[in-house]
Amino acid sequence: MRKIYGSHDSVIVGHARQVLENHAIRCIVRNDFLLGGAGELPVNETWPELWIIDDGDFDRARDLIDAVVETTEASDTPWRCSSCGEGVEGQFTDCWACGAPRPELRADRLDPPS
Repeated sequence: MRKIYGSHDSVIVGHARQVLENHAIRCIVRNDFLLGGAGELPVNETWPELWIIDDGDFDRARDLIDAVVETTEASDTPWRCSSCGEGVEGQFTDCWACGAPRPELRADRLDPPS
């Protein structure tokens, strides 16, 4: 068993867990309920952590986690639609004016194999 990811944001950890499970990578979340101990314990020691069960899945899991983090960070930045040129706020994945998808979100990396 090996730690693959940790974050102060339990939503991102939960999303990463779902992505790994959708790709048949068994994993668990540790420290899920320790955030209430922050102050008594060092803050970063209370963050939820994602651990993979099989060390052989580490490289594939690392690629998937990197895609999750990249997508999450990209969602904060405003972007310009490559189809119609409209400015779109960062939290949106599609252009509100023409419906074109945000090009750099590369959701195909997160889709499970068929």
